[in-house]
Amino acid sequence: MTESVVNLRRKAQRAKRREWWLAAALLAPNLILLSVFTYRPLIDNIRLSFFDWNISSTTSTFVGFANYQEWFSREDTKTIVSNTLIFTLFAVAGSMLLGLALAMLLDQQLKGRNFTRSAVFAPFAISGAAIGVAFQFIFDPNYGLIQDLLQRVGFDSPDFYGQPKWAMFMVTFTFVWKNLGYTFVIYLAAMQGLSKDLEEASAIDGASWWTRLTKVTLPQLRPTTFFLSITVTLNSVQVFDIINVMTRGGPQGDGTMTLVFQVYEETFRNFRAGYGATVATILFLILLLITLIQVRYMDKGNAR
Repeated sequence: MTESVVNLRRKAQRAKRREWWLAAALLAPNLILLSVFTYRPLIDNIRLSFFDWNISSTTSTFVGFANYQEWFSREDTKTIVSNTLIFTLFAVAGSMLLGLALAMLLDQQLKGRNFTRSAVFAPFAISGAAIGVAFQFIFDPNYGLIQDLLQRVGFDSPDFYGQPKWAMFMVTFTFVWKNLGYTFVIYLAAMQGLSKDLEEASAIDGASWWTRLTKVTLPQLRPTTFFLSITVTLNSVQVFDIINVMTRGGPQGDGTMTLVFQVYEETFRNFRAGYGATVATILFLILLLITLIQVRYMDKGNAR
């Protein structure tokens, strides 16, 4: 009896070891790729932020926290951080609210909804640079589509390329239009998996549309909203192509300059790779903090 128990334990241990080896074999390729192409560059970027390095030079000089001190003391830092926050806030809110509204609309049995769904998602598959070039013609204050429409009703077109506030509106609108299909299709997939029984029961009880939305639909979409809040925030904070094509960080020097664009500006235009790495590290820490806060908030919501 004792020997049979021992044999069973040995078999269980061998089975467990085989499972661990199988898991390690399956995870190893991904972990290796992450280590080589994600974690190693991240660590190297943090290391580089403590050096003064011209990207065209073969030597670098250790300067400690001098780059960080410069970033926090520079006059344009406040403007760049403000631009990043404003762009991210309106880009995330606009993408998610409009995506949810379209998902709710096109989840209904409407004529031509499949074509409309494809049309809404299509811009997400197009490169940001191409979208930016197309919207340059739309926002052109002299010959653009918006100028033509406003002129027909007796209004002048805003100077989208000369005034920082209008330029920020322009790039934010373009980003939302391009990425709307992403939030839309995620919300649509989530809504098609919701329980219809709760919706029907609340309707029978006489609940209003707003009550059904806030008390039935949105709570069920909470995990989807959490997922989108993280992914859309990360995408919006890292947007580069649209800003580079449409405004190049201007007007008036830093009218639409964001942290990501500052990394490019300092590294490849001013040839200050060490300072650019500093900005990239600060951006990484900000994104990490935002993600941790979102995860914490989600955990508290699930615990209720």
